[in-house]
Amino acid sequence: MAEQVTIHKGLDNVIIDESKLSLVNGTEGKLVYAGYKIEDLAAHALYEEVVFLLWEGRLPNKTELETLRSEIARAAVVPQPVIDMLKATPKDANPMAVLRTAMSALAYYDPDSEDNSAPALRRKAVRLTGQCATLCAAWPRIRRDEDVITPREDLTLAANFIYMLTGEPDDQTAANAINAFMVLLTEHGMNASTFVARATTSTGADMHSAIVSAIGTLKGPAHGGANTEAMKMFIEIGDPSNVQSWFDENIKSGKRRIMGIGHRVYKALDPRAAVLVERARELASGTRSSKWFDISEQLANLARADAYFIERNLYPNVDYYSAIVLYTLNLDTDMFTPLFAMSRMAGWTAHIMEQQANNRLMRPDVLYTGPMDLAWVPVDER
Repeated sequence: MAEQVTIHKGLDNVIIDESKLSLVNGTEGKLVYAGYKIEDLAAHALYEEVVFLLWEGRLPNKTELETLRSEIARAAVVPQPVIDMLKATPKDANPMAVLRTAMSALAYYDPDSEDNSAPALRRKAVRLTGQCATLCAAWPRIRRDEDVITPREDLTLAANFIYMLTGEPDDQTAANAINAFMVLLTEHGMNASTFVARATTSTGADMHSAIVSAIGTLKGPAHGGANTEAMKMFIEIGDPSNVQSWFDENIKSGKRRIMGIGHRVYKALDPRAAVLVERARELASGTRSSKWFDISEQLANLARADAYFIERNLYPNVDYYSAIVLYTLNLDTDMFTPLFAMSRMAGWTAHIMEQQANNRLMRPDVLYTGPMDLAWVPVDER
């Protein structure tokens, strides 16, 4: 009797290892970083505090926080040859492809690039966390033919990003929104890009290679592009007065689905979305336009009242509201996924360090379903 084999398509419900970094409970709508609820971290923590938590397994004291903040700020400078490479890149290049290539090039100038010892991994994690933010701020300026702004050593990473992007160091509302966005997207269990980063690490490859693998995976629209698609949908709707007719024509008819509503894991409200909607509301109620938030809120209300969405437990996810936050900050939609990578850098590097600490080569199997025992036929007879 043939052996029964269970195939886990998409690796659903396959547990590959243990981790102390995060817990994702999709049934109850919970996300926990190293013991702390995401709601508490998003409300109170600097991104650097979350970085320390994931790397060290505990929250930092005041001195440790300032030490890490200053380390990341000093390490955020990108070598000039990499900036020059970006300036020579076609301005219509996909920003995720640009980030992927630039991140790989950083390895040339990193003194620890081939060193996988624990101290070297920590030093590289600091550099990559800061440098990714610099690259994400530099590329929009480069393709607008504007000067690249060097990071300041006295700012947090979120404030530095806004400063390097806009030249404004004192836009606290924008910095707070970016900080919340980054905290919410820092870590999320064994998602596709994190899995690939750990798989690359399991081969003994260096941290830069693992990060490039993760960025390449995040580039896929099924993983990292949902907030871009959500924003395109809001732009298509165009005005709050058009929401009902757009919903009836596209969603009630079954032609399309609402981008940013529903999640592979969460069957309850995504806890990250519950936090980010308030940040989006704050931005909308300030000096920035409220139109996009109003569209998103009306559309979400229609979905929450519709039997199709109620029966299937479909709720807005983090991508739905992050699209509004990022677009309200005047970021082009094709920069949304690079900012996802910028936020996830601390989580990726934490997983890489965790993998290296207790490593085993990942070697899954596949069930062969092709033909057997075919007879060889000379080429002239085929």
